Parts: sequence; C-alpha cells; structure tokens
Amino acid sequence: MNINRSKFPGTSSKHLVGVGLDCDDGHKRITTSENFSVIGGSDETHAKVSETFNKTLECCSSKNKTLDEISREELTDLLNKNTPD
Repeated sequence: MNINRSKFPGTSSKHLVGVGLDCDDGHKRITTSENFSVIGGSDETHAKVSETFNKTLECCSSKNKTLDEISREELTDLLNKNTPD
C-alpha cells in the first residue's frame, strides 16, 4: 500500500515494527504508537521490545531528530544500545 504522505503533513513515513513469535499463553498482545507497533510475543518479549522502541525514540527526540531524519546506522546503534539485557 503506497500512502501519499503529502496528504498527511507532520506525519513520519517511517515506523518501527516488532513481532514476537514466542507466545505460548494464548494472549494476543498489540501495542501501537505514532512511531512504532509491537505485535505478539510473550509478556516479557513484548515488554522488552516496547521498552527498546520507547527508549530509542526518546534518544532520537533528545537529539531533535525524527525517524525520518536519522540514518539507518544511527538507528541500529540506538536500538542495540537501548535493548535491555
């Protein structure tokens, strides 16, 4: 699906997506925000991915950058840095 972003001023064309595949408790977990979505996973995995995305976006914000303005390499570094142990 191709979305013409010019019709949606102020919106980002990039969106982080996390998919957890380790759910065995039957729950359907979905977390969405303006900049990311996390779907599935165990409670622990879902929480870790959500935390990683939130912290990464906070770092971007503190640098006055959006997902559209950050390089792929910088985003990768931030995601790795903000992944909980």
